[in-house]
Amino acid sequence: MPFVHEGSRPFFRDVSDHLTRVNEHVEGLDRLLSDILSAHLAQMGVRQNDDMRKISAWAAMAAVPTMIAGIYGMNFTHMPELKQPWGYPGVVVLMAGVIAVLYRWFKRRGWL
Repeated sequence: MPFVHEGSRPFFRDVSDHLTRVNEHVEGLDRLLSDILSAHLAQMGVRQNDDMRKISAWAAMAAVPTMIAGIYGMNFTHMPELKQPWGYPGVVVLMAGVIAVLYRWFKRRGWL
């Protein structure tokens, strides 16, 4: 420090010390803020995964009756259930039973 007067050097060292402390404090706050942001993003990811599980479970339960109704909607003439008086109610009960089983399974696994 050739351009600084000898009597002023302690003051510049004091200012340098204060700047170093402030810089370390700001870096600490930056690390803390980064950690908080990372924790928040991880929490959002967990919530999105839970939401996706619920959506997938409801879609699976909706797909079963859609598939069964699609097969019966093809107007086949040689389906044994069509000539039986219990054919239509049997298919509806089958749909409800499969949905109930899926609902219990998803509920036990924590998806619903």
